[in-house]
Amino acid sequence: MKVIKEIFSYIIVIAVALLIRTFIITPVKVDGASMYPTLEHNQILILKKYDTTYERFNIVVINYNGEKLVKRIIGLPGEIIEYKNNKLYVDGKKINEPLELETDDFSLNQIGYTKIPKEYYLVLGDNRGNSTDSRIIGLIKKDDILGTTNLRIWPFKKIGIIKNA
Repeated sequence: MKVIKEIFSYIIVIAVALLIRTFIITPVKVDGASMYPTLEHNQILILKKYDTTYERFNIVVINYNGEKLVKRIIGLPGEIIEYKNNKLYVDGKKINEPLELETDDFSLNQIGYTKIPKEYYLVLGDNRGNSTDSRIIGLIKKDDILGTTNLRIWPFKKIGIIKNA
């Protein structure tokens, strides 16, 4: 009887761990340099799957053709986004970004839109010259955003809250 109780306890612990990983949080590895200088290749982050209220400048993980990409939300549904002379303009108003990043001139027209449709987002990597992001793959559906992240857990010397996230 004692053995059965112990086995049952392990099953419960495993089930709870699987539920947490499936629905609440999970680790995700940064692959590549597209989010440099904020994030570096092989760093590990905690993805919050339950956080589905997305705001400008959130760092998110998206599903693109089965691959997990880490990007930053720049444009929200209903907005007109443009970059001119390294400055972000939203609906014609200049917006200060958390990081000063060199960004080529860009408008939604270049990817076939005038305004971001409902349930879609414009995402960019922080390493704008080396990022597969909305300028290449198009706008991202809300359903393809797996969650937000602002916590780095690896490497240990950089563990903590991610600035500018």
